[in-house]
Formats: sequence, structure tokens, C-alpha cells
Amino acid sequence: MDCVMNKQRQLEGQIRIPSGCAISGIFNRRGECFSGEDIIKSMALMHDRSNGLGGGFAAYGIYPEYADFNALQLFFEHADSRVKTEEFISRHFEIEKSEKIPTRKVPGIGPGPIIWRYFAKPNVEKVERSGLNELEYTMRCVMRINAEIPGAFVASSGKNMGAFKAVGFPEDVGEFYRLEEYQGYLWTAHGRFPTNTPGWWGGAHPFTLLDWSIVHNGEISSYGANRRYLEMFGYVCALQTDTEAITYIFDYLLRKQQVPLELAVKIVAAPFWSELAHLDKNEQELVKSLRAMYSSLLINGPFSIILGSRNGMMALNDRIKLRPLVAAEKGDFLYVASEESAIREICSQPDKVWSPRGGEPIIGLLEGAEKL
Repeated sequence: MDCVMNKQRQLEGQIRIPSGCAISGIFNRRGECFSGEDIIKSMALMHDRSNGLGGGFAAYGIYPEYADFNALQLFFEHADSRVKTEEFISRHFEIEKSEKIPTRKVPGIGPGPIIWRYFAKPNVEKVERSGLNELEYTMRCVMRINAEIPGAFVASSGKNMGAFKAVGFPEDVGEFYRLEEYQGYLWTAHGRFPTNTPGWWGGAHPFTLLDWSIVHNGEISSYGANRRYLEMFGYVCALQTDTEAITYIFDYLLRKQQVPLELAVKIVAAPFWSELAHLDKNEQELVKSLRAMYSSLLINGPFSIILGSRNGMMALNDRIKLRPLVAAEKGDFLYVASEESAIREICSQPDKVWSPRGGEPIIGLLEGAEKL
């Protein structure tokens, strides 16, 4: 035990980075697909921003042959949790295909859960009887699996997308899941340096719900207020992490409330009161109304995030930019990362590079898409 404790203390002392973790995103606005090799290279360059306790990727456009099906990707701690979850899914969905997610042995990835995916559609009759739309029905099924079936965790549940994560450094996670074999038009990634939660497979980023995914560098102090508000609207924060709450905040604002993305940003990263004097009267009143209506969804504390969806991505800093974020463009590609070097590793001569201000969103949409 003493040897283990000494090793942990040495490891932390060697690589502790005050502004870790690492995040990265690559997006093609024309929807042209490319392999996961570049996002893995981008993350490998930021190796020292992580400590090996979590890495992960979200990819969009990777299942074109099953684009109309929800790709339910799950972790099971044991065979019994898989049996119970499959019984639940079979009652609520029509399963088109069920299979083990392909992996390979990698020295940096230790034993983990059973990793499985199901391509499925919600049961039409049950959706109609529930009085919910298909998205809300699916969301509530995901919440029930995570909260009610011991040993089961939904890693992702969107269409034509998936989340791939594990305990390990992100470049090892990418190799483990054979991401070079996938083709997607949007990739986001995370290298974890956990501060308040243990390193476990379900706790690695990205966190997802339906087509949304979030990778997050930072630590928010508003988790309690955010969670209590979200739970009034059917969300269950079963994983006890701030990133899970951020994912649900954007689902609630963008999907349920139909708040435009530019206004949702002003809710989660609200302008300072001192800045309101520089806005015109109508905008002042709008911002004040948003803060009053959604005060419990303000994200308080240092953060930089990348929000992925089937229509594109958005990257955002906290208002005083306590976590790093850099963006670049090259032709149809939009890049964001914690470090400029992580972008130049895969795009040596971008057309444009900039560091957004605190609270200033970087938004990239697919051609023809009107909203994220």
C-alpha cells in the first residue's frame, strides 16, 4: 500500500498541470468525413495535460448505414447488468442490430467493463401511449437505465454518432477503440485530470445525451443549483459530475426550451452587470430577463467546453477565461483546442488563428443547417 501511495504522489508531482484537462475538436462544415487519426494526434501532443485517469472521443457521421437508428453505446460492469438492460431496451425499442464494440489490446488501457452497442428505434406504440415525442421518450429511457439498472451506463444515445471513452490517456483510448477505422465529419476529444471524482470509465468525457456531447476543462461551483433545477424537468444526474449537468443544461435550453444558441450562451456564461450599460436598451432587457428566468442554469466557475451535435459544434470559455481555448480555420475546417500547438500538429498552416474572449462562442454549423 505504501508503495502505491508513494507512486501516486510521485505521479501527481511530476505532471500536475493547474489548468488541465485537454480538449480538442475538428469539424468539417461541408460534412466531409475523415478518420479519427488527426484528433488522436492533436490529443497526444497535449499528453501532459492529462494524468491517465480518463480519455475519450465523440464522433459524428460514423454510422451512415444506421443513420436513422439511435446508436445506444453502453458499459456493463457485469453480465447481469447487460441482461437487465437488454430486457429494458427490448421493451422500449425495436433493436435492428446488437454487437460488441470492436477494440484492441493496448498496454495503457487496463481491464474495463463490457462494451456494447445497439442500433434501435423507439417503440412507436409506446411513444404514442407515453404522450411524449421520440426525443423526450429516448431521453427518459436513458435516464432510467443510468439511474435504475445497477452496473449499466449509457455512454451515448444519439443518431449517427458515438462516444468512446475509458480510463487511460486519450491517445491510448483512441487506439483501444480503433478510431482510425471510423470516418466522421466532427470529432471532439478530452484528456482528463480529475480533481474531485475518481478515474472510472463512465466518468471519462465526453458526456452525452441524444445527439449532444460535451467535453469540459474546468470545475464549476454551481453544480448543486444546476442539478436541482434540472431534476424538476426529468433529468437525473446519476453520475454526480459537473460535466453531466452541463450536457443536460444545453439539452434543456436548446431542445426543450428552443432557446437560440446565441441566447443560451448568455444564460450559461452571462455578461457581467457592468457590461449591460454598453448594450442597447432592448438587449439589456433581454439579458436581464434571461438571467431572471434561468438563473439556476448559470455555470459558475472556470471552464472551457466544446458542445457537439449532429449539425456542428460550439466552443465556449467562462466569462473571465480561466481556462485556455484557441480556435483556427483552414478551408472548410474549424479547429478548437486547449493549445494552439495541438491545432498546428494537424494543421500546420491554418488560414486564421485566434483566441476567443471569455464568454465569446465559437460556432460552426454544417452547410444548410440553421441551428446547432
